[in-house]
Amino acid sequence: MSFLTPQRLTMLAFFLQPIAFGSWLPRIPEVQHALGLGPAGLAFALLGLPCGTLLTLPFAGPLVGKIGPRAAIVWGFVLYTIAASLPAFSTDPIMLFVALMLAGSTISFVELGLNVQADAVEKSTGSMIMTTSHGFWSVGIMVGSLIGSGLAAAGLEAKWAIMLVAVLVLPIALWAGRALPQPAPEPATAHGQRSAWALPSWALLGICLFVFGTTMTEGAMADWSAIFLRDALGAEGGVVGLGYAVFAAMVAAGRFGGDTLKKKFGTVTTARICGTLALVGACILYVAPATPVALFGFAVIGIGVSVAFPLAVTAAARLTDRSSSANVAILSFVALLGFLVGPPVIGFVAEHADMRVGIACLIPVLLLSLLLTGRLASTGAAPAPTHNPEADVPGVL
Repeated sequence: MSFLTPQRLTMLAFFLQPIAFGSWLPRIPEVQHALGLGPAGLAFALLGLPCGTLLTLPFAGPLVGKIGPRAAIVWGFVLYTIAASLPAFSTDPIMLFVALMLAGSTISFVELGLNVQADAVEKSTGSMIMTTSHGFWSVGIMVGSLIGSGLAAAGLEAKWAIMLVAVLVLPIALWAGRALPQPAPEPATAHGQRSAWALPSWALLGICLFVFGTTMTEGAMADWSAIFLRDALGAEGGVVGLGYAVFAAMVAAGRFGGDTLKKKFGTVTTARICGTLALVGACILYVAPATPVALFGFAVIGIGVSVAFPLAVTAAARLTDRSSSANVAILSFVALLGFLVGPPVIGFVAEHADMRVGIACLIPVLLLSLLLTGRLASTGAAPAPTHNPEADVPGVL
């Protein structure tokens, strides 16, 4: 039983959490067709997920602090299993919006519990697992997307397929959650929540704008990759889900190798290498003549955006104008706004032009992120925080 260490149990929970949601992503075109939605209508409905996340964050933090991360993970998985199945049962755009908002609320609750648990395991064991755990999350959403594509190719309806995946994952997730150690209560901190939302410094603003372009791209890949393959390149069936599966696989690979790149080249150079790849990948998607070329573009983008958020978190946490948790909280909010803004922008542009032009909207924001990579350089940094700052970021993995 020594194999089931707290570190491995935490990584397993990270891996299991996004599988059900990942199985929903390849079915978005199917639901769009069933509801008769155009790109703009779908863009509005997809706003439900980030809206649910943003509305839940102010309440999820105190609640997780009160009941503990292990209870948050266990009960969150139960609620999440129910909510993840709801979008495919939607019969109109409003119902789809509400269903996705409920899913976003439960997802943010579970992810916050996972981040806090990973941080507690790091403190109790002395081993750094946060970045690796996020890598397993990326693998999980890739696996879910592949499962969803496979079930679509097999002809199983979206609502039953997603429910099947969620129900099969739930017992394993509950077992892993209950097996996690209960962290010791944290002492109250001197910093209040209000300071996290004060106006950011110029240094923090640059970091936030850097990460905005990359998280906007991640949100766009989740919501529009399948539709891009269908509408721009004529892909059908299970093939439409391969775009996000490839993207997620490369995000995971980049996260698993990100620490090595950072040690070898430094933060700014690593960010510039990856930022260039993301920009090149977006250009490849825009001109892709066939599905294989587009899949290569998704892969390049995945590698490009993989380490942007962890690098930005570290840079924000090292600023000395206020507490690291306050700066990371602002960065978290901006990152979530990226997820919120990206999909509808692409949808509204695609409604009036086409899907290729919609995807091309990512090119200028990725160029801005590339130009701002220098903001990640340490400037009079404070000593390294006593815990991994990524644990302060709820709802973003």
